[in-house]
Formats: sequence, structure tokens, C-alpha cells
Amino acid sequence: MPDIVLTTLNAKFIHAAFGLRYLYANLGELQLRAVIAEFDINLRPLDIAEALLARNPKIIGLGVYIWNVTETLEVISAIRRVRPEIKIILGGPEVSYETEGQAIVELADHVITGEADLKFAEVCRALLDGRVGSPLPAEAALETERRARSDAPYPKIIAAELPDFSRIALPYDYYTEADLAHRIVYVEASRGCPFTCEFCLSSLDIPVRQVPLDQFLAAMQQLMDRGLKQFKFVDRTFNLHIATSKALLNFFLERYQPGMFFHFEMIPDRLPPELREVIAKFPAGSLQFEVGIQTFNPEVGQNISRRQNYERMADNFNYLRRETSVHIHADLIIGLPGETLDSFAAGFDQLIALGPQEIQVGILKRLRGTPIIRHDAEWQMIYNAQPPYDILQNGLLDFATMQRLRRFARYWDLVGNSGNFVAVTPLIWSHNASAFHNFLRFSDWLFGQIHRTDSIALARLMELLFNFLTQELGLEPKRVAETFWQDCQRTGRRDAPNFLKEFLPEENWQVIRDRDRSRPKRQAKHIAA
Repeated sequence: MPDIVLTTLNAKFIHAAFGLRYLYANLGELQLRAVIAEFDINLRPLDIAEALLARNPKIIGLGVYIWNVTETLEVISAIRRVRPEIKIILGGPEVSYETEGQAIVELADHVITGEADLKFAEVCRALLDGRVGSPLPAEAALETERRARSDAPYPKIIAAELPDFSRIALPYDYYTEADLAHRIVYVEASRGCPFTCEFCLSSLDIPVRQVPLDQFLAAMQQLMDRGLKQFKFVDRTFNLHIATSKALLNFFLERYQPGMFFHFEMIPDRLPPELREVIAKFPAGSLQFEVGIQTFNPEVGQNISRRQNYERMADNFNYLRRETSVHIHADLIIGLPGETLDSFAAGFDQLIALGPQEIQVGILKRLRGTPIIRHDAEWQMIYNAQPPYDILQNGLLDFATMQRLRRFARYWDLVGNSGNFVAVTPLIWSHNASAFHNFLRFSDWLFGQIHRTDSIALARLMELLFNFLTQELGLEPKRVAETFWQDCQRTGRRDAPNFLKEFLPEENWQVIRDRDRSRPKRQAKHIAA
């Protein structure tokens, strides 16, 4: 039985816990006494507690995040009641700030704040050896000796020093073959962010620190040799250091094989010619950039300490859309201090005009530790008390308006971002210039029809969207049906939905259906499998 269990509750099974693998990689001699056990938030907390207790550990280390804090609290509560002698150590962004008053912190034995790559191993050694504090840094030696002499408890809140990457063992050997085959594999070439956007925890991670490039590329080569084809970078500023960015892109481009995919977060207004040249060489479907814009309103950007050159950003978007095959995922945030409904609408319309393949409309969250709280009084910011601490209203957007915008964001995901309505979506604003106001009209109408934002079957959503376009907007049904059929064919649908058939010539869809029926049965079974 292991003495140490490293665990967390992922948002989905497909996510592999990057942080746990870093902790495990840096346990040193304690690796032989430790295991990683991953779960997800869709499992029952009592079942998770049972699985952890079955390993009979002495220490359980849990990664706590905004998406799992509620369920993790239930897990810890059960373990505390059944096996109170087990030492529980928490870490992660949700417990690294504002620890006072958090129920989950009160139940834990110890909380390591900050980057715990090295500190977790130190604490585990102290606990397992029965020593109070000898592994702690030299500046804390006097305090730990005092605690040892007085039998005082080990410190509950333990601040981790910012680790130097030259001392950190990389975690990539601890992705299993099953991880590489079936899960999202995260990698990082750097940590930290040079910007100070007040809503973001990364703004607290200064300075930016680079993984030694030779060491990192060697690890990426090993992952490729093991068959990994999809790499998701979690670096907040992939294109901050141009020479490093270029080296990374050239490394992957030289080793590109069909099916490979690389995801990077990038600064939208920083794309010099030397990067453009390399990016343009990547094949279609291989490169995705996540571009955080957040707001097009310069005054709002100033409120949240976000610097952005909008003219240069637009030029970069135009280049990427015109000269490359990059898939652009762009972010906007609803509820920022100073952002009105009209200014957000204008920003959304500007972004639509730039043509990214995806627009992520997020709702502002009040993450623990972020300085966004300094605006609470002036802008009357009111946030949900429960995770994910999303904004409920402010002085410019009342609760009812914020609820409309929350539905807007959800329906945009289902329609604008799903990939099912690429040709159809622009019809929503084809009769009027404002994409935002017309999609908001559709969002209000859709909610009035179904009174829900989840568990909507695709076939039902298609029919509702068709009805909106033809009945509410008065678009010609035949034209709308033909556009729907373009999307159906592109997504591989073999038959037209019944509500479309009366508006389509039968030969448009009958031919494909007959072709599918004529396929050999063995091939059909293979496709189904």
C-alpha cells in the first residue's frame, strides 16, 4: 500500500492532471511510496473517498481548483470522519489565496500555497519521518526548531517559494500509454505572465520563467516517439519570447506527421514576420491559437490593467485568416468593470468581422487572489458566493440583463462554436449588420421556447433554429433549408432531417442516402465501430 496518494477531481475524464504529475516527478526517493489516483467531478464523492481509503495511505495530497472545490470538500469531509489520522495536504489555485474562512482549508492538515512542485516533497518527508520542519528552507529553521521543542503542530499554511525550473524534474514520463492515446496531454515551455490583467491568476505569476529549451525539446521528442500527436500548451504567453517561439514551432514543423495538432495561447498583438513565416507552413488542422482579447473597449482595458494594440491585433487576425490555416479561438468576457451592453455588443461585432473560427464568450469570475475586487465598490460588482464565483450583476448590467447574456454565451456555444452550424449561423444576422443584437434576439426567443440552456438534443435545436430563421426573421425557407443541408453534409450527416425535406429537391439528399446503403456491409460495420 502506498504511503502517499496524489489525487484530484478533473473536470472531465479526458483531462489528465498536469499538476499531479509534476508533484510525482519531484518526489525523489518518495516516488516508491506514492501513487497518482485521478477522478472526475461526475463521480460520487463517497465513491471517491472509498477508493482513496482503500489504498490505506498516510498522506493524501489533493489539487483544488475552482471546478472541483465543492466536490473535493465532500470527499475530504468523509475521509476526515472515517480516518481522521490521515494527513490531508491541499494545493492548487483555489486554496493558494484567501485561505481564512474556507471550509475546505479548515478540514485540511496543511495547505501549500503557490507552486508546490518541490515543497510537497519536503512536507511529505517531514511528516513521514516524524520530523516537524527540518526540510523547510534555512530562513525558517529557527521557527521550526521552536515548534519541534514545544511539540507545536506543523504549520498549516505553508508558502512555497517560487521554484527555479533548473531544479524541477519534468513530468512527461508519467503520462501513461493510455493517457497518450485517450486523454488531453498538457505541456508547458514557460510559466507566468508579463501582463497584469486584474481578473486573471496568471497576472500574479511574475516573472515569466522558461523551461530550459534543450531539456523541454528532448521531452517533447520522447512524447512523439511514444506516439503522442496532440500537444496542448498551457503557457499563458507562448509568443512572448520570439526566438523561443520560433524554435518551438520549427521543432514541431520539422517533425510533423498527419494527425498532429498543437494548441497555443498567444498574445494577439505580437506576431512579427519571423513567426508569421513559420506559422504559414503548418498544414490545415494542425495549429490552433487561443487568443485572449477580453474587451475591445480601451477604457475597460485600462480599468483591468490590460494593454492591447487593437490595430496590430486586427492586422494579425487578418494575416492568420488570409495567409495561414490556423484555427483561431478568441475570447471575450462579459461583466468587466466599465463594459456596457452596447460596448460589449460593439466588441462582439468587431470580433465577428475579424473572422475567428471560434469565439468563447466567458462570464467574468472573481477568482481568489485577483485584484479585480478593487472595482467592487465603484462598479457595484456582485459575484456569486459559490464556485465558479461568476458575476451576478454590476452597476451597468443588472441581474436580468446578466442572465440574458449568460444564456447568450451558452447558446452561442451550442450554435456558433459547435461546428454544426458553420453556414447557418451567419443567417441569423444576414438581414442586419449587428451579429450580437441579432443573436441576442435569437437567444431570447429560444429561451422563450424551451426555458432551458442544457440537455437540448441537436435535432431539436436544428428545427428550432430553422423555425426562427424562417418564421421570426422571415427568411425564404428554401434558401435556409439549402444552407442547413450544406452543414449536414459537411458534418457527415447521411440523411436530411424531416423538417427540411419538403424544401429540398429529393435528389439532393436521396443520392447520398442511396450511396450509403450501397456500401458493403463489412465497411459499414467498420465505420460504426
